[in-house]
Amino acid sequence: MIYNFDSEVNIDFDFDHIAIYKNVVDAVINKFDCQYDCEVNLLIVDNDSIREINKETREIDKATDVLSFPNNLFSVPGDFNCIDENDDVFEPDSGELILGDIVISKEKVKSQALEYGHSEMREYAFLICHSMLHLIGFDHMEDEERIEMEKYQNEIMENLNILR
Repeated sequence: MIYNFDSEVNIDFDFDHIAIYKNVVDAVINKFDCQYDCEVNLLIVDNDSIREINKETREIDKATDVLSFPNNLFSVPGDFNCIDENDDVFEPDSGELILGDIVISKEKVKSQALEYGHSEMREYAFLICHSMLHLIGFDHMEDEERIEMEKYQNEIMENLNILR
């Protein structure tokens, strides 16, 4: 597993953000019995940067908490059997399945933790979990999809014992 991490801001969390990142990614991958070694990229930015990325990629001129950029199309969310090994979805040097990119606003982690009354660690872990589900094909545009995605988010966070 390759966990790429980068930050455009000073990280001043009071928890091991790299360990949480790895634990949550692993928990999602293991939940869906992925048979591949994977690569995930995480970038931590400020509200101005995530707003600009959101504007450029989604035409929404607003800061958001997390953005997900999947590298693969899953015909069935979470079903790694649908990966076409002939597609250009594997890192040529390492052979890892490239799942995609996660971008998180550090400022939103802090403000939403306060707003929701839980720790910054919980908010950070939740955003990674949420984004990882997007990277493996889940969405929440329809009620049925949202309910399924929330169920998995809750199960994964509970399994990690990262609670509100």
